[in-house]
Amino acid sequence: MAEESQHVISVVTDDDQDKEKFKKSHHVAFYRRQMHSPNRKHRALLDTMVLTERGARFDLLEPDTQTRLLLLISPCKNDTVRILIDELQPIKARYRVPDVVMDEPQCEQLRVETQTGDAVTLSWSSGCHQVRVWSFPFQLEILCEDEVMLTFNAKEKLWFETLQDRPRSTSHSSETPEEPTASLWKETFGHFEDIKANGPSSIGADFCLHGFSHVYGLPEHADSLQLRDTRDGEPYRLYNLDVFAYELNSRFGLYGSVPLLVAHKLDRTVGIFWLNASETFVNINYSSSEDQEEQTPPVKRRRMRPHTDVHWLSESGVIDCVVLLGPGPQQLFSQYAQLTGHQALPPLFALGYHQCRWNYDSEADVKSVDCGFDLHNIPYDVIWLDIEHTDGKRYFTWDKVHFPNPTGLQRHLERKKRKLVIINDPHIKFDPDWSLFCEARDGGHFVKDREGQLYQGSCWPGKSCYLDFSSAATRAWYSRCFSLEKYKGSTPSLFVWNDMNEPSVFDGPEQTMPKDAVHYGGWEHRELHNLYGFYQHMATVEGLITRSGGSQRPFVLSRSFFAGSQRLGAVWTGDNVANWEYLKISIPMLLSISVTGVVFCGADVGGFVKDPDPELLVRWYQAAALQPFFRGHSANVTKRREPWLFGEEVTAAIRTAIQQRYCLLPYWYTLFHKAHTTGLPPIRPLWVDFSTEQSTFAVDDQYMIGGALLARPVTEPGVQEVTVLLPGCAEIWYDVDSAEAHNGGRTLSLPVTLDTVPVFQRGGSVVCRSTGSGSCTDEMQRLPLSITVALNSQGVAEGELYLDDGHSFSYRDSKAFCLCRFSLRSGRLLCRSASDEGVFDCNTIVSSVTVLGVKSKPSAVTVHASGSKDSSAVFHYTDSCCQLTVSSLNLRVVMDWDIQITD
Repeated sequence: MAEESQHVISVVTDDDQDKEKFKKSHHVAFYRRQMHSPNRKHRALLDTMVLTERGARFDLLEPDTQTRLLLLISPCKNDTVRILIDELQPIKARYRVPDVVMDEPQCEQLRVETQTGDAVTLSWSSGCHQVRVWSFPFQLEILCEDEVMLTFNAKEKLWFETLQDRPRSTSHSSETPEEPTASLWKETFGHFEDIKANGPSSIGADFCLHGFSHVYGLPEHADSLQLRDTRDGEPYRLYNLDVFAYELNSRFGLYGSVPLLVAHKLDRTVGIFWLNASETFVNINYSSSEDQEEQTPPVKRRRMRPHTDVHWLSESGVIDCVVLLGPGPQQLFSQYAQLTGHQALPPLFALGYHQCRWNYDSEADVKSVDCGFDLHNIPYDVIWLDIEHTDGKRYFTWDKVHFPNPTGLQRHLERKKRKLVIINDPHIKFDPDWSLFCEARDGGHFVKDREGQLYQGSCWPGKSCYLDFSSAATRAWYSRCFSLEKYKGSTPSLFVWNDMNEPSVFDGPEQTMPKDAVHYGGWEHRELHNLYGFYQHMATVEGLITRSGGSQRPFVLSRSFFAGSQRLGAVWTGDNVANWEYLKISIPMLLSISVTGVVFCGADVGGFVKDPDPELLVRWYQAAALQPFFRGHSANVTKRREPWLFGEEVTAAIRTAIQQRYCLLPYWYTLFHKAHTTGLPPIRPLWVDFSTEQSTFAVDDQYMIGGALLARPVTEPGVQEVTVLLPGCAEIWYDVDSAEAHNGGRTLSLPVTLDTVPVFQRGGSVVCRSTGSGSCTDEMQRLPLSITVALNSQGVAEGELYLDDGHSFSYRDSKAFCLCRFSLRSGRLLCRSASDEGVFDCNTIVSSVTVLGVKSKPSAVTVHASGSKDSSAVFHYTDSCCQLTVSSLNLRVVMDWDIQITD
């Protein structure tokens, strides 16, 4: 949310205010130093090599300053290579990011393949991959089958400022006009002053990705899916900030940061994970073969390949990066999930529709909105309360006038199997008469300023202190605050929304916490800034899990995020604007977040600020219904926009979009189980599934939902036709609405009306839907399923369905789940268990099966269910679209059965 309603209006109409509030790269001293200084040549001292249990270590020497660094190379069994560089003998420990990487992966033992005076080549395991360390200038190459895939320090951008003791005087003759020594220890921006306790401590390194000309990731930015060359402007910035109504087509950092870059070419996908939580910039330079031909003698041209140079620059910490070697997209997603964690399996209700506003004014208002959904036959699962529900912006409290009976309100919703979400921000109102403030202060749970006093900043309550979530003790204290005994007025059906946790500080530099604020352990805020929201998210999740005694899955939405946030819950794209450009950019933004592991993501439907016209609102609901997190939200200065306030035509269109979302929830839930177990994102760019088709590599206005559905939301006003790329020359794509078949490998022009949402099912897939939406996910769960089988050119299809109770950890603790596989070959559809360990007894049945691509009307359809006699089935064949529908079935999904289609 913006600072205040007046601020909401001014920011949208006046860009100059934000230009003065936020930095560009030229304002940042460490960026200037690294970009404007000569490269520092390093030498790898090959005679210092030691092969260890975890790989190999070398000393690096910077000859001009005689600085010695320690290089550690650790290849792991899952085809990743970790590169770590630190000071060899620091005067104090440098910050290393904790709690993000899961258990250290098992390392491989290295062996020397070749060694000369100039280089040593190391390999491991089967020898498929190798690491080659060049002595001078120092470079590190990673090879696959003797081909160099990636070079570390290819452009000699390795930069490592060692920690220093503060000099007694900063007035030295060595000062230069460009970067005086004083600025190494003190930096100003506007009227803000940043005192650096350790002086300059920045790091940097470059990578050359050989043969690659498409890179992705590095969220969060309001920009295209494929990262752009930065030579024409600003670098990509990773620095979590509260940026209201953010600029579009910009590389400016927003609310979250995931320092993962993914590169893809026809035969390989690789990734670079830069584990650093301080302010970070990334420069990307693409070099095509055409570019190189202009600078290359003709005799060498045939050997040139395109490449991409990536230059990382961070304010502090150590160089700690992991190279993910793929070789394909699915393997890369798995490698990254093993490193930072898999997506948490959300409770089923969290995949339903969420209704939010800043603010629903009272208990009566909430009940009225809840009733409106039932009255208009629109399903939803969760209603949300923003900051005004509290007593004077004191979190864990309730406004006694407008929310006098919060427990009764939650029970009212729970009787309908619906939930309430409340906001809980990281700032605590400075109020010595408030017991929670005193408890946090006396327990040492607040961030300190550089003088050792409580850091105080301004946010929603006015003067506030900020909880130090980097401390495990503070996180534990905060988690306990969510207990039913402590949080008066809460019930088990109450869930949580962490907002403003970049953190947002209205009177701070760039509207965030000063970098010289001090956290637990004496670490400056600059070291861990991008972790702050991640840690609040973690503490909130642990609070809800503890509240249930460890039995129930939590749901927590966080605005700020970092690598590993996928283990915790959901995120969204923050304070967007109600216009078509923001709707359109939401797709590449969510795809970028998804390819970096944080797959439970969404954008506020309709735009947070300003008022959408009816067409925009409908199109936004249609698009968001096809994205993982589905929430309508709006600011307090906007007009009310519940779905039934715009006339029956709009209400009907929104109703249809939401109902179709609910019908598709069995498929969505299965995709989240897949993400939870394999790391594969539920929504992903086309190139993930069509990795050898270059025409897909830059597409970001359409995407895959799982491996079966292709979605192309309408994101422009007044259009009567859209183009859809249907990839795969050997593929068949079926229009979900008409069942019409289209050959792949072409661009289709599709007529659209306001009711049209272009979605295609891929031939060779099986998709399970609910036969109805119900009023919420609890009702939807009780309805029969319909199965759509889309045949490929070989007449084959397969797919999976995952079921569990939808809310507990029983699927994990007692293997109470069902994973079944549907496969159709030679006219026979089989339903079989796809897991030997899961057992889940439920009454879910399949009531109909639709098969797309059946060339002629069958003579008979026979059903065989385990333990019963064969029986003839009722079926209908539609010749115009080659569609067979088998109806009046009563087949339990937990049982084996098959359907034989006879020609």
